[in-house]
Amino acid sequence: MIAAGAETIAAVATPPGQGGIGIVRLSGPDAKTIAEGIVCQSLKPRRVKFAEFRNQTGETLDEGLVLYFAAPRSFTGEDVVELQGHGGPVVMQLLLDEAVGRGARLARPGEFTERAFLNGKIDLAQAEAVADLISSSSRAAARGALRSLKGDFSRAVFNLDQQVLHLRIYLEAAMDFPEEEVDFLSSGQVVEKAQAIGQGLTNLLRESTQGVLLNDGITVAILGAPNVGKSSLLNVLSGEERAIVTDIPGTTRDLLHVDLTLQGLPVRIVDTAGLRDSVDPVEIEGVRRAEQQAVEADLVLLVTEAGYAKTNVWSGSEPLIRVANKVDLTELEPGLVENTDGIMEVRISAKNGAGIEVLRAYILEKVGFVSEGSTYTARKRHLLALDEAMQALRRAQVLIDENLQAELVAEELRVVHEALGTIAGVVTADDLLGEIFASFCIGK
Repeated sequence: MIAAGAETIAAVATPPGQGGIGIVRLSGPDAKTIAEGIVCQSLKPRRVKFAEFRNQTGETLDEGLVLYFAAPRSFTGEDVVELQGHGGPVVMQLLLDEAVGRGARLARPGEFTERAFLNGKIDLAQAEAVADLISSSSRAAARGALRSLKGDFSRAVFNLDQQVLHLRIYLEAAMDFPEEEVDFLSSGQVVEKAQAIGQGLTNLLRESTQGVLLNDGITVAILGAPNVGKSSLLNVLSGEERAIVTDIPGTTRDLLHVDLTLQGLPVRIVDTAGLRDSVDPVEIEGVRRAEQQAVEADLVLLVTEAGYAKTNVWSGSEPLIRVANKVDLTELEPGLVENTDGIMEVRISAKNGAGIEVLRAYILEKVGFVSEGSTYTARKRHLLALDEAMQALRRAQVLIDENLQAELVAEELRVVHEALGTIAGVVTADDLLGEIFASFCIGK
């Protein structure tokens, strides 16, 4: 890690484009001095002042409000000043140029939040939650990101981390006194503590998996032969006429995306070209893209016509939902049923909406999303760390069961401890920090 606060940084903290208000944010040891030079006033912490913003020749650039937050009681833990002017891109650039001209440098993406982390104002999971909150694509995702930002996820990890630490301390102490001749590995205390840690990891993995789904969302590809109703299904799922629907086979040639939410889960539905053999080079390319999309998707809806023999147009693997459309043209009942091949399928009518709610619910079930209750957002790197911790704990439990050397058990518990530490940033490589904060917007 590098020491935070060596330089004063500046950036426009509001989105690009025109708006009623725009903010230039400064953070660092010279933030107050630079801002006082621009507003020609002395600043007091947590006091809002109206001021003219001037350049070094005395020319007025804009007017607005200035706020000063003294270290360490600020977002970054350093002196922070916000210049709130009119939200035009030219005005914001003038103010930013003036701040840089007086000694600040342009901030890197995510550098304000990175400094908050380096200065101990937030941990790494909370820092990631800042970006997740900004990019939330549903209310549920925003609520989850806010819970992570407030520290709910970090506290759950910390509580588990402390259990591992206490068990490590117990083992290390026992190994230091072998003359006691106590078979401590087979004692109920060690076994019970290891089991409690395992249950905690299982619960945290389950909740974090929900959090990753909530944060990242899923991509669902609609696949099938021409004229089975793929585009009609896209339209009914999205609630609007997004795709052209005709009786002419091959109407859809390219991929069509629609973003929506299912009980808070962000979902991207992709309509694809009908899968069939063709000599038309455009249609051939459409089929290739459809198959590629199906491979990359988190879930495939394989659509066929209800009441007809199933044609094997896709040989891809799970996760997959078989959808029998046009049930309104048959005497079959809509819903989730087992077909004549012994395979579960959802029978629907994209025309009148029959079975659509069952399909929506089955999509959530298939990807393992549980909408009940609130959760926090998480990232795939958190899942990898938790999985690493779980694998190490299982190895430790095997060693305990076989009453093998305590040193080996302690080593596996060290791996568990360090894996949990990477989540909140207790154990973090500089290259990981660079990767995480590079994904932030500039000014945050």
